Amino acid sequence: MRSLRTAAAAIAVLAITVSACTTAAATPSPAPASVAPPVASAPPVASAAPSTAASVAPSPSAGAAAVASIIPVPSGQLVFAGKLVICSDIPYPPQEFFDANANPIGSDIEIGQEIAKRLGVTPVIQNSVFDTIIAAVTAGKCDIIISAQNITSARIKQVDMIPYFQAGQSFVVAAGNPLGIKVQNDLCGKKIAAETGTTEVDYLQGTGGYKGQGLSAACTKAKLPVINVKPFGKDSDALLALQAGQVDAYFADSPVAGYYTVQHPDQFALSGLTLGVALEGISVPQNNTGLRDAIQQALVAMINDGTYLNILKKYGDESGAVTAADAMSLNKTQ
Repeated sequence: MRSLRTAAAAIAVLAITVSACTTAAATPSPAPASVAPPVASAPPVASAAPSTAASVAPSPSAGAAAVASIIPVPSGQLVFAGKLVICSDIPYPPQEFFDANANPIGSDIEIGQEIAKRLGVTPVIQNSVFDTIIAAVTAGKCDIIISAQNITSARIKQVDMIPYFQAGQSFVVAAGNPLGIKVQNDLCGKKIAAETGTTEVDYLQGTGGYKGQGLSAACTKAKLPVINVKPFGKDSDALLALQAGQVDAYFADSPVAGYYTVQHPDQFALSGLTLGVALEGISVPQNNTGLRDAIQQALVAMINDGTYLNILKKYGDESGAVTAADAMSLNKTQ
């Protein structure tokens, strides 16, 4: 979910090159033959005010029928009237990333755009740092968060979370898995990179929802060296550290991990070690119950009419689909 930084000019920047797209009809293109750096030039939408370039107007193609099915949002519940400002930490493909023209795309982005369309408002994507993304939505810099956030007990104390996806957690290693990371104890003594503020860092360190059951503590219990956790403020920097040989593995949600390995099989591979599946949620400020209920209603309708699954299939994310019953179970942590 992130802009790129490198420690040395010799480190190649890994990015995803895709066909240009400015609407919800975007489809990722095949992997490029070489690593290219378009993500580095993708401008974040930094201010609370919506960016014109990041705005996508609802499609008028459905005509009067679409207008009749609009789900109303109570007055005063949106940061900007007529707009749904969505905080998302980009890039984190395939759920959120930039196309070749620096337009935000991905399964999360399209789900957000489709929800906005059903609310009769214009979606605006606000690029936000994951570690402070909840603070951004509670401070009124955006209306909701759609950004591969696992639903945790700590998060639902701050925001309401609508289940919309589920994913496990996987380890990416160098092609060929030269260090033989295959089972949990193989992580002990290794340098593992992950993005700050994620459940992956908590799981490695035994913090947050993983207090007392962290992976590094398990190494100590097994009388093995602890994991050398390497947190990075940007997810792409964590992956770049693996690419540069600075760490032994990169830890991320399974859709993201799998996407990178498919795009760059000459550089990366999945270790084969995947940990528990968790629900991800759309975060809404707890005082905006009218907006929350409208978004939940729109998501359930998308699931029931097949639009939701079609979006996931475009990005290879269909294995993470949830049911309408899941979407109705607010703040469900498992």
